[in-house]
Amino acid sequence: MTETYDGPILEIENLSISFFTRLREIPAVMDFSCTVMPGEAMGLVGESGCGKSTVALGVMQDLGVNGRIVGGSIKFKGKNLNEMSLQELAKIRGKEIAMIYQEPMASLNPAMKIGKQLMEVPMIHEGVSEKEAYQRALEVVTDVRLPDPERMLDAYPHQLSGGQQQRIVIALALMANPSLLILDEPTTALDVTVEAAVVEIVKDLGKKYGTSMLFISHNLGLILETCDRLCVMYSGEAVETGSIKDVFDKMRHPYTQALFRSIPLPGADKNSRPLVAIPGNFPLPHERPPGCNFGPRCDYFEGGRCDAGDIKMDGIEGDDRHESRCLKFREIDWEAPIIAGAQTEKAEVGEVVLKVDNLKKYYEVAASALFSHGEKKVVKANETLSFEARESETLAIVGESGCGKSTLAKVLMGLETATDGHVVLDNKGIEAVPIEERDTKTVSSIQMVFQNPFDTLNPSMTVGRQIIRALEIFKIGKNEAERRQRMLELLDLVKLPRAFAERMPRQLSGGQKQRVGIARAFAGDAQIVVADEPVSALDVSVQAAVTDLLMEIQREQKTTLLFISHDLSIVRYLSDRVMVMYLGHVVEIGTTDQVFSPPYHPYTEALLSAVPIADTSVEKEHIVLEGDIPSAMNPPTGCPFQTRCRWKKDVPGGLCERDVPPMKKLADGHQIKCHLADDVLAKMRPVIKIAAE
Repeated sequence: MTETYDGPILEIENLSISFFTRLREIPAVMDFSCTVMPGEAMGLVGESGCGKSTVALGVMQDLGVNGRIVGGSIKFKGKNLNEMSLQELAKIRGKEIAMIYQEPMASLNPAMKIGKQLMEVPMIHEGVSEKEAYQRALEVVTDVRLPDPERMLDAYPHQLSGGQQQRIVIALALMANPSLLILDEPTTALDVTVEAAVVEIVKDLGKKYGTSMLFISHNLGLILETCDRLCVMYSGEAVETGSIKDVFDKMRHPYTQALFRSIPLPGADKNSRPLVAIPGNFPLPHERPPGCNFGPRCDYFEGGRCDAGDIKMDGIEGDDRHESRCLKFREIDWEAPIIAGAQTEKAEVGEVVLKVDNLKKYYEVAASALFSHGEKKVVKANETLSFEARESETLAIVGESGCGKSTLAKVLMGLETATDGHVVLDNKGIEAVPIEERDTKTVSSIQMVFQNPFDTLNPSMTVGRQIIRALEIFKIGKNEAERRQRMLELLDLVKLPRAFAERMPRQLSGGQKQRVGIARAFAGDAQIVVADEPVSALDVSVQAAVTDLLMEIQREQKTTLLFISHDLSIVRYLSDRVMVMYLGHVVEIGTTDQVFSPPYHPYTEALLSAVPIADTSVEKEHIVLEGDIPSAMNPPTGCPFQTRCRWKKDVPGGLCERDVPPMKKLADGHQIKCHLADDVLAKMRPVIKIAAE
């Protein structure tokens, strides 16, 4: 055990970290201070590039060849880490300070069994026997709630799902019983339900082991659920710090306020209360403005004052260690209502443009990945999907990874053909026509915006050329001049400067690249745009701008938007109807209001409970799903959700294990695939409640 220590576990004072290139010094973190007390969880929040991970690497003293601490100090249990020798640091790293990274496989050795990797930690750091190390490993794997711990210890990393791998990484960090645990975006790559379970584990273990935590995330809802205090960073500096309650309910920095206005909290509405995106762009490290870094994007900026010199953190009277880096926070009226953006009329939903009827998509795969001959297995990726989508409508398709959302998108696009059933577009069946055999009109009328804007643009072609290329394929414009004019109009449509036509993709930020992707999708006057997680790779503030852009184009062009997402906050904000998928089945479909209020399908209920909401006035029913999603190669009998359902006991006679439930009509347009009797469904309570003011 580590000896008890009463003072701050981590004390960072006026820390400055720079990276040195051949050309210049690039300051990554400036004048950063924060204190973590024993047993306290501190959240670090901010957009990508703000310096959160650099702070964590500074604490680990792992800044690589080019990184250097150029000012300030980092003290761990009162000892200055900057002044320690490599031998002293080696004793602390992994034992006293442990770190959990975003990508679990980066921390696991693929060629070594899980048990051996866990046992190494106490054997190396504490010299314990193999037998004792095995007992400790067994205990920790049980602590992180993995099923069948003995089997887990005997498995290789690749035999585990992403959520299980991340739990093993947490177990690995806990094996040495560290005093400080640093978590760098530990759940970004996981599904919401898995994320909820991992967060639950982290909180419980913090209590059980009394570990202090530094939790890095861009998700404010997650920080609210896991941390006691938080520190908001912007462009290398801490701009506000304090207890969760003080910062969420009494924010005192314009950037914190702008962040909250750009995330869809319950009650936001795309027509009457649109999100407010933060204007302008994040400054690059060598192009920071004088004075306040947030100045050029701030509503309260005052020339000659905010840009006159360095601004220090200033305490806020009466609060618990609440500070803000703003000269004007005492003068700003923080209670003033948001100046509403332009309110828009909701476009009238028109005729049905896409009809999907009993669609099935099965894949045949070899039972063994190594040997393609022998027994074949069938993966049922989509199982009897039926729905319609209308003109000007946003239909959200929601579910965890592996539920068949992207397979459905591929069938619609013609990248895959259906095994059975019908997909009708403009009275034409397209389910069996692969993309290379589709006519130009069909290809241009159903387009896709992908999740990762980095992968969809050609790195060696200018932005303008890529859009013109799409216009050529869609046979739009009689000549090059007409296509060039249309390309410039498309850049206007997605609110990018026309000068960007000459830029290469590498010169664009993530949000700008995604706008080019949207311009390309709308190049052929698409009737239907399939947006596959179009904002999940973007920062919160950019998400709001891209989401609003999609909405605006949809209103002008009367496009039908199929919005694939696992982020229910954004779904609630922008969709008209929601379709919930689980293991290839549609388990619930209805208007957004119907799906977000009881009665729910038991899976929808669990999904809603899992979504972190950045609002202290929201109370949530707490449901953690047991177990992982079954494999589509080996789905359970009966209802696909029965292995994880908490309501199964209310259905008599083993019906859930035996029969696939029928689609049950609850109200106009609201359907649920569930065996629960109507009177049981009627007893369901709302999962998300907003506490009365």
